[in-house]
Amino acid sequence: MPNYNPGFVAERIKLQLKEQKISASKMLEDCGMNKNALGTMQSRGYFPQLESIAKIADYLNCSIDYLLGRTDNPKLYH
Repeated sequence: MPNYNPGFVAERIKLQLKEQKISASKMLEDCGMNKNALGTMQSRGYFPQLESIAKIADYLNCSIDYLLGRTDNPKLYH
């Protein structure tokens, strides 16, 4: 079952950042997001707009479905 909890999505993003050796601040800046976005997702339950989630998925070269917990496979299907 998918988990649309913002904290869960933030953890998935952080996992991909760690695996790809990318800093959260660099990714957020490159995606045009607030530097505190991941922390806000975890602490306040803030969920960014779909456009922002799509930018993050594109930046990390993973699927939106992975970030949302709809699959455990981060790979994109082509």
